[in-house]
Amino acid sequence: MSETHRYDAALAARIEARWQDFWAEHGTFEAPNPSGDLADDPEVAARPKKFVMDMFPYPSGAGLHVGHPLGYIATDVYARYQRMTGHNVLHALGYDAFGLPAEQYAVQTGTHPRVSTEANIETYRRQVRRLGLGYDERRSFATIDPEYYRWTQWIFLRIFNSWYDTEQGRARPIDELIAAFASGERKTPDGRPWSELSAVERAELLGEYRLAYASEAPVNWCPGLGTVLANEEVTADGRSERGNFPVFKSTLRQWNMRITAYAERLLSGLDTVDWPEAIKTQQRNWIGRSEGARITFGIGDPEQGRAVSVFTTRQDTVFGATYLVLAPEHPLVDDVVPAAWPEGTRPEWTGGHATPAEAVAAYRRQAGAKSDVERQSDAREKTGVFTGAFATNPANGERVPVFVADYVLVGYGTGAIMAVPAHDARDFAFARAFHLPIRCVVAPTDGRDPDPDTWADSFTSYEATLVNSANDSLSLNELSVPEAKARTTAWLESTGLGEGTVTYRLRDWLFSRQRYWGEPFPIVYDEDGVAHALPDSMLPLELPEVENYSPRTFDPEDSDTRPETPLSRNEEWTHVTLDLGDGPKRYRRETNTMPNWAGSCWYHLRYLDPRNTGKLVDPEVDSYWMAPREGLESGGVDLYIGGSEHAVLHLLYARFWQMVLFDLGHVSSPEPYHKLFNQGMIQAYVYRDARGFPVPAAEVEERDGAFYHGGERVSREIGKIGKSLKNVVSPDEIFVAYGADTLRLYEMAMGPLDVSRPWETRAVVGQYRLLQRIWRNVLDEETGEVSVVDAEPDEETLRITHKTIHSVAQDLDQLRFNTAIARITELNNHVTKLREVPRSTAETLVLLIAPLAPHVAEELWQRLGHEPSVAHERFPLANPAYLADPTVTCVVQVRGKVRARLEVAPSVGESELEELALAEPAVVAALAGADIRKVIVRAPKLVNIVPA
Repeated sequence: MSETHRYDAALAARIEARWQDFWAEHGTFEAPNPSGDLADDPEVAARPKKFVMDMFPYPSGAGLHVGHPLGYIATDVYARYQRMTGHNVLHALGYDAFGLPAEQYAVQTGTHPRVSTEANIETYRRQVRRLGLGYDERRSFATIDPEYYRWTQWIFLRIFNSWYDTEQGRARPIDELIAAFASGERKTPDGRPWSELSAVERAELLGEYRLAYASEAPVNWCPGLGTVLANEEVTADGRSERGNFPVFKSTLRQWNMRITAYAERLLSGLDTVDWPEAIKTQQRNWIGRSEGARITFGIGDPEQGRAVSVFTTRQDTVFGATYLVLAPEHPLVDDVVPAAWPEGTRPEWTGGHATPAEAVAAYRRQAGAKSDVERQSDAREKTGVFTGAFATNPANGERVPVFVADYVLVGYGTGAIMAVPAHDARDFAFARAFHLPIRCVVAPTDGRDPDPDTWADSFTSYEATLVNSANDSLSLNELSVPEAKARTTAWLESTGLGEGTVTYRLRDWLFSRQRYWGEPFPIVYDEDGVAHALPDSMLPLELPEVENYSPRTFDPEDSDTRPETPLSRNEEWTHVTLDLGDGPKRYRRETNTMPNWAGSCWYHLRYLDPRNTGKLVDPEVDSYWMAPREGLESGGVDLYIGGSEHAVLHLLYARFWQMVLFDLGHVSSPEPYHKLFNQGMIQAYVYRDARGFPVPAAEVEERDGAFYHGGERVSREIGKIGKSLKNVVSPDEIFVAYGADTLRLYEMAMGPLDVSRPWETRAVVGQYRLLQRIWRNVLDEETGEVSVVDAEPDEETLRITHKTIHSVAQDLDQLRFNTAIARITELNNHVTKLREVPRSTAETLVLLIAPLAPHVAEELWQRLGHEPSVAHERFPLANPAYLADPTVTCVVQVRGKVRARLEVAPSVGESELEELALAEPAVVAALAGADIRKVIVRAPKLVNIVPA
């Protein structure tokens, strides 16, 4: 038999290349916009829209391995299906190309990051094309394109020039705030008129409001990467997420985004989107909303009028506060530390130091080497030092010592706590360690002695009543905890000693990086250090050339090193003369760069209108693809597929940017992504030798259930796919052996999309054979001619076909691709058994497989005599008449034994079914004239007869 027309890897490669060329030449996947081409085509304009997205890929030098395309194939299948059901589908792919990997490669090799990054992108583009992914190539871009990051800088300036109006609950232009200060509608902090403030004073005041601001603040300084990191980029053990370097606390002047202003909206917005509950929970926990009260404690010398505000969720326990704790970084610490230890200071409070200043300085150094997670660990021994200062408990007037301890974080609440050791586990442990008083103010209900000196741990129940809690104007005794909290809050507010409030765990987003390969800030500083925004006409501010991409030389274990950015070394670029509207002046540019998250915060918007040079996005275009509508309360992308690891990084940041742009009227949707789906991970077997080192998986042999490499037995486990584990499988290998359609089918058939699954190269052949059988059912392998017949399908074939159409349509719409493939396989197995294949059945089979295996579907569709492309053919519709079985088998039991089977209509009634069962000869014989005690009917499938 000639092999010329047999579906094999070589033929698959030719078919796939031909159709990929056809799609590119004919713009098959180009999605028209409402302004322009869509408006000119009434038929297209009438289609419902569908915006489908993958999470931004970062193009590495190694290219794709077989685990990477899982989500890309899934979105492509879904997008193709939606296109075949009459939707106008926007599906595009860009590249997240700024960031550390390219810069670290540049440091090692001297290669400009743009050169290596663009080469990596070309590798990705080739592999994506080879997979047959139906992207609108007109909408593709990379974040490193100056025309792209021009708009990233433009958005930054919109955020910089905005403030959050808490009364209106939205962002407003900073000019409106300036006008309010200038008119006297809003008072300055010291009451002076706006006109009397210097330029520096005005800038500092506005900096307290701007949504993007620079400040001196504690940051996560990572010498190993030469940059600071956001909280979300630091692991639980205090190391960098990328590179696993130590991270230290340090104080630097950095750019921040005031994401905390949106904390409540970020929480409430989660109720409007269709996301996995696990992701919503992660975001809610990260935002960390807590209701409580702020309480003011006078601190230090009363004549100096110093006070510290603490936040607590248990304001009812204020009478039990026996000491205060400030975070080591709290700005008040330096102001309250006296020159000498007060009389009566306990030895264990001093840390062995001669003065409070020495003790606090030493402790601060110690705390700076720990991560926030380490500092808050309940399991470790509590540490701290006495500041030498005392505070006054506002509830009972008691003088209480003030400590510095690292279990309090400056970023949470106010950075200070009132310690109530009787009713807080960490305070209890600290009080025991430092021999501090423990006063019970919530009556124990667990049978313990009311004297806390006898306790082994704190008592923290909310199901109790207050004791020992009264002064001349406030009594909480015998109140429940909720009642006491409400009364305490009212008392605090009436006396001016505090107020009820809500606080969040969420911290402002650290937005500076001391690196080269990132978006430059469109900010310059004048001689007074005042920041000025570049006008839009000066965008994009492009990266200059530098001779050295490395950060300043550092010791990775030295927390005192400071960054020196690569941009700061380019003197000509850093110091410039500009006319910003008041004549030429000398300015200094910002030499930090934006984090790689900046470009991925808004890329969904660029897909909408990628060549617009005059606007971020045309309002009509944005409204068409993103605006809220029925079923999409907050609007956004219709389907967004990516990994769950971005729950509190990219997803939280992108929501914040979208909300700001929405408030300012630049976009129509307050949320960027309506439906989020997290795909699982494709894993692979890792083989390790006796030393535990990975060996090349491709060289391992299996013999009698054991595994060998080079004659030596090795162990096998499931793990990630990666070069270090020596188990990488390139999609190129599968393309050569089987073709792209087989790879697509295999990855979709491996299991539910949201479940991780192991890669098994030997199993790929199963989907290869499915395509071969479909090919043979349509074409003669010897002649290449269509072998179907123009005859009507029989009744059984019609029923199987329409049931398959119905099931596959539901599966594709719900992302159940593995079960869709199983249904198609069942139909194809039935077709294989037919003596002749009806044309209509063959065409249906081709249309069903088209979203999943598009190349072979295109080829068969054309050979069946149709005009290309199958991508825009209508997906088959199931005929309801063929979905219900014509009869159902009813089992008839007598004394629990099956005596007969009846073929009945699915709609048969209970009385009719009982009559049929009792008349059945085999049942009559089994009863042998016995009386019937009971007949149990479960129409249409069961009749159970119980004789007397």
